Amino acid sequence: QVQLVESGGGLVQPGGSLRLSCAASTNFFSGYGMAWYRQAPGKQREFVAAITGSGNTNYVDSVKGRFTISRDNAKKTVYLQMNSLNPEDTAVYYCNGVRSATGTTYWGQGTQVTVSS
Repeated sequence: QVQLVESGGGLVQPGGSLRLSCAASTNFFSGYGMAWYRQAPGKQREFVAAITGSGNTNYVDSVKGRFTISRDNAKKTVYLQMNSLNPEDTAVYYCNGVRSATGTTYWGQGTQVTVSS
């Protein structure tokens, strides 16, 4: 069983920045595709960004140019740098990991991001 532990959420003013981290408890981290999802109150969970083991990235249109996903395979950690935050980015952000060889999926417990003045 792989554990994903998110950190870095909090309260930030509009226009501000936050960096989320997600640490994985696996020695095969480079074999996992990693992603961030978010769920706002009353809404379905939505895809935000993804990165493959080799570093290819993909983003939802609403965050392109503002958010950057990255990973450090040696530290077994994936990051989400969020800039130019606006109130519509307020949500619980979840880390997701998929083992490429098997398709097994893991989720973190989530971290709250609130953008408000």
